Amino acid sequence: MTTVETSATVPVGGPSLPQERRLVTAIPGPKSQELLARKSAAVPAGVGHTAPIAAVAAGGGVVVDADGNSLIDMGSGIAVTGVGNADPKVVAAVQAQVAQFTHTCFMVSPYESYVAVAEALNRITPGDFAKKTALFNSGAEAVENAVKIARKYTGRQAVVAFDHGYHGRTNLTMALTAKSMPYKSGFGPFAPEVHRAPLSYPYRDGLTGPEAAERAISVIEKQIGADNLAAMIIEPIQGEGGFIVPADGFLPALVEWCRANGVVFIADEVQTGFARTGAMFASELFGIEPDLITTAKGIAGGLPLAAVTGRAEIMDAPHVGGLGGTYGGNPIACAAALAAIDAFEHDGLIERAQHIGARLTARLEGIQASDPRIGDVRGRGAMIAAELVDPTTGKPDAALTAAVAKACIAQGVIVLTCGTYGNVIRFLPPLSISDELLDDALDVLMAALAAS
Repeated sequence: MTTVETSATVPVGGPSLPQERRLVTAIPGPKSQELLARKSAAVPAGVGHTAPIAAVAAGGGVVVDADGNSLIDMGSGIAVTGVGNADPKVVAAVQAQVAQFTHTCFMVSPYESYVAVAEALNRITPGDFAKKTALFNSGAEAVENAVKIARKYTGRQAVVAFDHGYHGRTNLTMALTAKSMPYKSGFGPFAPEVHRAPLSYPYRDGLTGPEAAERAISVIEKQIGADNLAAMIIEPIQGEGGFIVPADGFLPALVEWCRANGVVFIADEVQTGFARTGAMFASELFGIEPDLITTAKGIAGGLPLAAVTGRAEIMDAPHVGGLGGTYGGNPIACAAALAAIDAFEHDGLIERAQHIGARLTARLEGIQASDPRIGDVRGRGAMIAAELVDPTTGKPDAALTAAVAKACIAQGVIVLTCGTYGNVIRFLPPLSISDELLDDALDVLMAALAAS
């Protein structure tokens, strides 16, 4: 670990940043502390933060703070900067669009880039059938609109989501989300006609995929009734719920049941989409073709954009004016998305995600072999997690997880936690990260575990 003098100038972001972990000060340093004090005075306490730093530049696999510290980025802004922060293609596309126009509202005067993004998503999402796409601003907004579309198409109202699922922070998406703290507690009442079914959680339930699907379908049929159900929504791999990978056969069985009962199957790929799991979309890993798919996060290299893509006949169900929003499909975000999608398709990022996943899994399983507190290592591609437990009882160990994450950040590695029980460390590095940074980050994690 190299120590350097703090520069008075703000470094330029993107791939040009030195790809190294570098601690100049303790974290947080004095300049970061100054910003955090301002944040405390100006921003509500409910808006928390993970890393106590003031970010000034990012690129490749690092984030640089105002004090000159360079931290390894194992979070990608929660799976957003898959192509890398300040990717040159994205930056150039954004700069060109800003110089043309910043907004007209697509519902007032349409523009080509919105249509081009829709065409791209119709082409690259799973399913060899006619599709259409509507663009929005955030993952939660995409989920809300997917439910609207499904209800309009089926004429039914009920929606089923799954244990451990996370779908957003708006009223309807809080109802769909399983975990109370911090997402739901005290914010009700929530949208009605939302129900929950048990998920396949191989580490904890021990069921095969078909067995877990039979259990879920039994709950749905008894407690809701297929004739009342508009949609089933599920993350192919759970995100905030703990990076839970369902057992083989679980998702296909659910899709088959939906098809047989006229229920719209919605895949929430907000966190799993765009090469994150070693496939363009995680649905491909399980051999399923969703009726509707929601995307956001990685879609536009860091700019706010989201989408609902699906079967044309379902997407066309809402009346004219029933879908939209002032900023949905903003032209700057669309320009960024087209550049990012091009990178995902042509710059080897899917293969890079697969390589990252193999490297992370091998290292974590190596640590697990000598540390039984790592109960499970799971995930796909560059979406990998370690579940920390009491080695005697197998119960979730949230305190250990929080301590390890805090120690990693103090040593210059940004890691995120997740899981219904708060006991999962998740790894979501940019696909532009180097092997050297990955190895260094895991060395820091190993040392943090050893010291905890």
